[in-house]
This record gives sequence, structure tokens and C-alpha cells, in this order.
Amino acid sequence: MNYENATKFDSHFSNRVVSKAVTDQKSSGRCWMFTGMNVLRNQAIRHHNLPADFQFSQAYLFFYDQLEKSNLFLQAMIDTYKKSIDDQEVQWLFKNPIGDGGQFTGVANLIAKYGLVPSDVMPEEMAAQKGMTPQKLQAKKTEMLATIYRMLALTFGEPPAQFTWQQKDAKGEIVETATYTPMEFYEKFAKTDFSKYYMVMNDPTREYYKVYEIQYDRHVYDGQNWRYLNLPMENIAPMCIASIKDSTMMYFSCDVGKFLNRDNGLMDMNNYDYESLMGTTFGMDKKQRVATFASGSSHAMTLCAVDLDKDGKPLKWMVENSWGPNYGWQGNLIMTNDWFNEYMFRVVLEEKYIPANILKMMDQQPIMLPAWDPMFAPEE
Repeated sequence: MNYENATKFDSHFSNRVVSKAVTDQKSSGRCWMFTGMNVLRNQAIRHHNLPADFQFSQAYLFFYDQLEKSNLFLQAMIDTYKKSIDDQEVQWLFKNPIGDGGQFTGVANLIAKYGLVPSDVMPEEMAAQKGMTPQKLQAKKTEMLATIYRMLALTFGEPPAQFTWQQKDAKGEIVETATYTPMEFYEKFAKTDFSKYYMVMNDPTREYYKVYEIQYDRHVYDGQNWRYLNLPMENIAPMCIASIKDSTMMYFSCDVGKFLNRDNGLMDMNNYDYESLMGTTFGMDKKQRVATFASGSSHAMTLCAVDLDKDGKPLKWMVENSWGPNYGWQGNLIMTNDWFNEYMFRVVLEEKYIPANILKMMDQQPIMLPAWDPMFAPEE
């Protein structure tokens, strides 16, 4: 530990989107979902004067995430039933049938298909056979999904088809009592045009200014694969600053464990002096770390603040985490700009914060990458 560096901890930010409450994903890999819903939650609280502790139900959306991923896997088995068990695609599917990790495309697809409910309505806790044809396999899949649905209902409770909810204002006074379906609740409190959200990424191992798509990397069989535009950091930071200045949080992911001080939540390249301790140097740059599997995106959080110098250049950034309010600095993690450049990988931006020349690049035919590419493990 570099104790001299620890005394320089600074929690002041020149530009910050104020958050009202920190969520807690517990011991799960659902950071992608908490982060995406936190972006919508902050907007709902501001636009509808909701209480500071208002949350959308994570259990509701996760129920359908697991059901849809089960369908995605079973349908993939049908789609590849003529391939050998030794085929790389088939082997990858069996190694990755279902999990709780994910990314922003899953948030968009699931909410657009199933809507949202408030957390108090559904709280946390709770082809090789002879003669087999695709039609017979579809029937077996339907049977299997019924079993999976029952298992999910036993674990999370059954998602409500309709519910009655008391809307309270920031002072706790009841404003309205109404009955909603999940889609009606989403339409009123968090309606979002996800087609205007774009993921950009900094992956120096691949060509910049190109669009990439990852096979099978989606949460819903009839949804969209994960797609992103690869950009250098000098293009990404100004768009993030513009979003924060306009009081809009962003879905953000990074290699969270590198140089992280878990006590104060500071991510700083100078937190630990490994070179003096070991008597050697660690000289790999970001491209080399990614290429040798020494670094990659591991966790999604909500980018909410930036501290700018007198020339408008970023000094440090802050993200709202989902590891509870007692982790890090009041539930947040703070990163220096040097750390941001080295270990930030992905951010999702609304269209209005993206310059026209960069937005035009999104129209490219994407380069398809295989599902087993190590750079694209789900964020947890």
C-alpha cells in the first residue's frame, strides 16, 4: 500500500449527477442489470418526484432474464442439432448454458419486452436421438421451459401480471393509487427509446472506428446481439462529460479490481507500489494486457460524476456501485483519469451526446466476433 497516496483522497466533483440511494446486488453477477436500471431509476425519481429510496424490482427483470436465457440456450441446441458434439460452437454453448452476468443490450431487450414493476411489488429474496426433428425438439423445449418457469417462480416468486401501487412524492405523501401492468408502469415511469442508446468501447487490440458484434451475446432469443463501436479514449471522454453535465448517468464497465483501495473506494494507479516491493517493472500497456488476458471488463457500474480542471480536462471520475451503501466511498467508487484511461472499457451513451461524425460510424456493417472471444465475458 502506498500510504502517502492514500492521504490525498478527494471526494469533490465539479460536475455530478446526484443519486438518491445506493443499490446492493448481493453475491450475484447482476451488475449489468442494476446499472442499467439505476440509470432509469435516477430519471424516474427526477421526472416524477418519487421518494429517494425508490427502486425498480430487480427480481422481476431477473426472473425473465433467466427464463429467456434458458430459451436462448435450448433454441441454440435446436439450431445446431446437426453439428457434432465436438464442434467448437456446440462446446461453447454447453460450457455457457446460462448465467447471471450480462450487459446493456439485455437491459434494453428485457425491459422493452416485459416492462418494469416497483421493488415493493416484487422485492428481492424470494438432438442426438434417432428420428428427432426440429418440430419435436420445439415441443421438448416448451416442456423444459415450463419446468424452468416453475423453478424460477419457486425462487423469486411469480411475476405479477397486474398490480396496484401507491405513488408517493419525495416527502412521502401519497399522490395517486393506480393499477398497472408491468408494461404500463414502464410506459409511465421509465419509457425509454433504447434505439437511441449506443455502446462505445475502448479495445486497443482491435481496429478503431469499426463496429463489432458478438455472436450469441444477447439475453433474449429474438433480441439483439451485443454491438459496439470501438473508439480511442480521446473520443470517449468528451461524450461522457457532456452526458454528466446534462444530468444524465451512463452504463459503464471496467476492470474493477485493478489498483482498487477497498476501504475508501479509490481506484488509482499509485495506490500500490508493486515495482519497489518486487524490485522490477510492470511495463505492459493496455493493448498488451488485453492481448495476454491480464485485463478485461469485469464489472458494470453507473458513471455519474467528473471533476474538471480550469481547462475542462478530467481529473477524476466517479461511479455509483451496486455493492451496498457501505462499500467504498458512500457506495461509490472514485477513479483518477489515468486509471480511467487504462481500465475503462465500455460506456453506453444517449444519441444526443454523440457527435454526428461518430454517430454516422454506427451505421457500418458490424464485424461478427465469436461468442468465445475472451474479451466479451458477461459483466458481473
